[in-house]
Amino acid sequence: MESPLFDPRKLVELAWYKMPFGKYKDRFLSDLPEFYVVWFKQKGFPEGKLGQHMEAVYDMKLNGIEDMLREIRKQYPKPVK
Repeated sequence: MESPLFDPRKLVELAWYKMPFGKYKDRFLSDLPEFYVVWFKQKGFPEGKLGQHMEAVYDMKLNGIEDMLREIRKQYPKPVK
């Protein structure tokens, strides 16, 4: 599994990725409350791309750099799927 933090295209994708379900549905992952992301870390991140992105956001929040994703959204357009 390659971290999205080392691929500029994946980093832009991560910046625009939204929570697909639950109380925080349609919120950017970088805007999820820290306690919520920590809860997922303790219980286990979902499978697939969502889990990979949530784990990356967890690491960014842990290091205090999640604002970088907000800046990316200001500077780069949403990637086309």
